[in-house]
Amino acid sequence: MLVPQQKILTDIDSGTWEHPADKAALTALKQIPGFDEIIKVVFGLTTEKSIKLLHLSSSIRTSENQFPLLHQQIRKIASIFDWDYIPEVYVTRSPFFNAGVYGVKEPFIVINSQLVNSLGSNELMCVLAHEMGHLISGHSLYKTLLWLVLNISFTALPVSDLLMLPVIAALKEWDRKSELSADRAGLLAVQDENPSYSVLMRMAGGDKPSELNMNDFFIQADEYENSKEILDSIHKVLNTVWASHPFPVIRLTELRNWIAAGSYSKIINGDYLRRGRRGSTVAEDMKESFKYYKKETEKEADPVYRVIRNLGEGAAKIGDDVTKVFRDFFKG
Repeated sequence: MLVPQQKILTDIDSGTWEHPADKAALTALKQIPGFDEIIKVVFGLTTEKSIKLLHLSSSIRTSENQFPLLHQQIRKIASIFDWDYIPEVYVTRSPFFNAGVYGVKEPFIVINSQLVNSLGSNELMCVLAHEMGHLISGHSLYKTLLWLVLNISFTALPVSDLLMLPVIAALKEWDRKSELSADRAGLLAVQDENPSYSVLMRMAGGDKPSELNMNDFFIQADEYENSKEILDSIHKVLNTVWASHPFPVIRLTELRNWIAAGSYSKIINGDYLRRGRRGSTVAEDMKESFKYYKKETEKEADPVYRVIRNLGEGAAKIGDDVTKVFRDFFKG
C-alpha cells in the first residue's frame, strides 16, 4: 500500500494556524505595563547560550547517527512548512510526556525520552511539528522567558514575588493557549488527524493503545465540554489556572472543531495566508482579542467569569506598579 506524500505548504504564514485564543492572549500579554522591561532584565541575568549549553551537556543531539528518525523528520517538517531554518533537536532523559522549544536567535527543540520510547513514527512527527509550529510562530522567546522566570530566583529581580505573580499568570495563560495553535501545526505537517488524536489520548494516560478506544475518548471530551453548571465552571477554572498545558480533552475538542469547520481542508488545498501578507496591526490584534474574549465570556455567562473579569482589573493595577519599579531600576 502506497503512503500518500504530504503536500508542501509553500510560503505558509504561521497566522494560518494560530488559534484566536493564542493571538488574543499574546496581545494581552504584550500590553502588560512593564513587560518589555521584564524581558530585558530576565535575559540580562542569563543568555541563550547558557540554556543551549545545559542541553548540550546533559542530552543527546540528534544526527544521522543518533536518533536518525527524528533527524530526518525535522528536516521533512521544515520542508513541508517551506521553512529555511532547521532547529537542532535534543532528546533528554525524562519520564514526563513532554517536549519544548527554547532559545531566541537560534531556537532548538527538546523532546523527552518518554515520548521517543512510547510513540510511533507518525506520532513523533506530530510532536516535532507541534514544536516547529511554536518556533515558526515566534513562541520560543516567550516560552524561554517563562522557563527562566520559573527557574531563577525572584531575589535576582528588582521586584517582589507579589508583583511578578500577575506577569507569570499572564505568561502561563498565553502558554496554554499557544498549545492550541501548535496542535494545528502538528496536524498540518502529518496531514492525518489520527496521530494528533492518539498523541492527546496517550498524554491523558493511554500507555497501552490496545486497551483504548478513540470514540470513547471523544465521548469523554464531550462530557467535559457540556459540564457548564456554576460549580463545574469553578472547578474548571481552579484546575486550569496554574496548569502548563490545556487539558487533553480540551485540545482534542478544539482540533476536532477546527477540522469540522473546514479550515484544515482549505489549507491543505492551498487556501492559506502567505508570508509577508498578514498586514494586521497591534490595534487590529487588540480589537480581535477583545472580540474573542467577549465571545467566550458570553458563551460562558455564569458568575465565575464575572469574578474573573474583576480580578483582571485588579491585575492591571498591579501591572502599573510593575512598570514604575522597573523604570526606577533602569534609571538607577
